[in-house]
Amino acid sequence: MDLIFIEGFIGETVIGIHESELHKPQPVVIDVQAGVQRARACDTDRIHDTIDYSVVCERLRRLLVEHRLQLLEAFAETVATILIDEFGASWVRVKVVKPKKFSDVSAVGVQIERVRPIADTPSARGGAAVLRLIGSGMVPGTH
Repeated sequence: MDLIFIEGFIGETVIGIHESELHKPQPVVIDVQAGVQRARACDTDRIHDTIDYSVVCERLRRLLVEHRLQLLEAFAETVATILIDEFGASWVRVKVVKPKKFSDVSAVGVQIERVRPIADTPSARGGAAVLRLIGSGMVPGTH
């Protein structure tokens, strides 16, 4: 598996559960690792055969503006879902940090890992189609 990563993405967003957090954007730092099965770009040298960092960064910027989440956990889950669903990652690790949230702590945050469900992989979808045919009494390759 090849890992594509973005470290130290800095943005601002309104997120939190306390009244002091709900009216003004605060800084967050996002680290993302996205695993892809041997990126075709290794052979083709074409950006369309991998995950484009610039497109992911633009999507993160949009998410920071559009979301209405309160918890970093839910925000990290949304980032993971975007990487799997929109960018085709097989595995992701997402870390979201509020730097200097408290005067005596350098940062607080969450880190999650998610894996694309096996049923969502192209080979699994093909296998499921064959099983549906067999279940309906139709066997591929027979007349």
